[in-house]
Amino acid sequence: MIGIFDSGVGGMTVARAIEQLCPGLPFIYLGDIARTPYGSKSSETIIRYSMRNTDFLLEKGAKLIVIACNSASSTAAKALRSHYDIPIIDVISPAAEKAARTSTSGRIGVVGTRATIESDVYRKRIQDISPNAQVYGQACPLFVPLVEEGWLSQRETKMIVKKYLQPLRGKQVDTLVLGCTHYPLLKNVIGPRIGKGVSLIDSSIETAKHLKIFLDNHPELVEDITSTTTSHFYVTDLTQPAQALASKIFGRKINLEKTDV
Repeated sequence: MIGIFDSGVGGMTVARAIEQLCPGLPFIYLGDIARTPYGSKSSETIIRYSMRNTDFLLEKGAKLIVIACNSASSTAAKALRSHYDIPIIDVISPAAEKAARTSTSGRIGVVGTRATIESDVYRKRIQDISPNAQVYGQACPLFVPLVEEGWLSQRETKMIVKKYLQPLRGKQVDTLVLGCTHYPLLKNVIGPRIGKGVSLIDSSIETAKHLKIFLDNHPELVEDITSTTTSHFYVTDLTQPAQALASKIFGRKINLEKTDV
């Protein structure tokens, strides 16, 4: 099975994209709702939570881990790769590569949690590919709680999004990376407020594409992953908004199982 974890429900955008691009591959999803958001926590705490999440997924039979969380990807991916002898895919590299290829002006904006923006990881990854790119980061700490509460199109949400995006509009970016797996759920609000002609890079879709290529190149791993056929969704806290949002993301009823990690 494929193991996927996030600090909350937002990482289900990655799980849904994987389901669409890699049909038939079962996965175990863990949403750490009890400790969300990760983006405001210290590096040490994020790494500790990420290791607990990974241990849980491995105990459930995961053969590959997808870190469906930008905060954990930027902070804990290196520690996880050094600690575990399994493939670990993060959400940052695929999105950074897509942004570098997409931008024509070289002016790229990144929105994310404080942890992701302060890590400066997107600028480094993008400039590894396109050294002359100008990358502007904007922390948007209120986006995750808005999504977790299901406030996807309320007037207050639109006002907050506009406020956060104003500095990036001033930089005249032509590409905007949605540097948190919760943020694709705000696409319909973000798009009009960042401006026409700005390409939105969805890290969930790019991660799913990257995973498909990886598995196409490692057919032996696919056999291990498909030893079971049923996907499972676990959360560390079961709330009504989380249940409703999960069903909205997948377009069907999703059974969330509560667990302690």
